[in-house]
Amino acid sequence: MVCRILLLIILTSCVSGSFVVNVTQTCYQAEENHNITLEWTFTTKPDNSTNSVSIICQQMTNYETSGFYHVSSGVEVSESQDAKFSGRVQSDKDALREGRIRLQLARLRTDDSGLYVCEVNTDYGFSVGRCGLNVTAAADQLQPHRPTTKTTTEIGGMTGFYILMGVLAALLALFAILLVVFRNEERIQNPIAEVQMLSFLW
Repeated sequence: MVCRILLLIILTSCVSGSFVVNVTQTCYQAEENHNITLEWTFTTKPDNSTNSVSIICQQMTNYETSGFYHVSSGVEVSESQDAKFSGRVQSDKDALREGRIRLQLARLRTDDSGLYVCEVNTDYGFSVGRCGLNVTAAADQLQPHRPTTKTTTEIGGMTGFYILMGVLAALLALFAILLVVFRNEERIQNPIAEVQMLSFLW
């Protein structure tokens, strides 16, 4: 990856003549699911047609290089396009005749972020232009998920259940205490009945 970028820089610096490829913008910022138009310009000559132009545009990341636009002798070659860009890249053919490469990339994804390099080769020169694209996650995905009404109701229902169980446990404990106190008072007030009860049990 690094070697390829260095090679491109060397090739760019070795270009002879006045043929150059420039970028309209060095860095693009966009949001996921949106569309964006990347643009390069190159030197044209009045007596040359687009049939003499060959273009290879690639996306470069830390992990891989993916082709997203290819023109050979003025004709687009869709077969060389990487599958991840299939059906998402649209070119402006009229702009190409004016020396502009205008590529609209649709339905952006976060993995579209990277360095975009276009190599332009004509019979009167060769040059490379590069720009960066940073695609951020959609705003609705960055927001914390809120519990739904159903979840909130379920949580409320469980809380109510636990409170009810706590109240019942407290009432049972109170009843047990009152029963013990009542029995103790009865023993104190009527010891003969207690003795009779014990003799009956034996």
